[in-house]
Amino acid sequence: MSAKKMGRPTEDPKPHRVQTRVNDEDFAILQDYCRRKEKTQTEAVRDGVHALKDIK
Repeated sequence: MSAKKMGRPTEDPKPHRVQTRVNDEDFAILQDYCRRKEKTQTEAVRDGVHALKDIK
């Protein structure tokens, strides 16, 4: 029996991993957004997902 990996405790675990491929234009848009907002790509993608929630 292997021991469970222990990490830093969190109130917002993120067990799901998302991976995608994008073209040069989409990547440039993402990079520009990250640079302007001083965010990581992960934070920018989360912003996009949260923006989808508001679309009806």
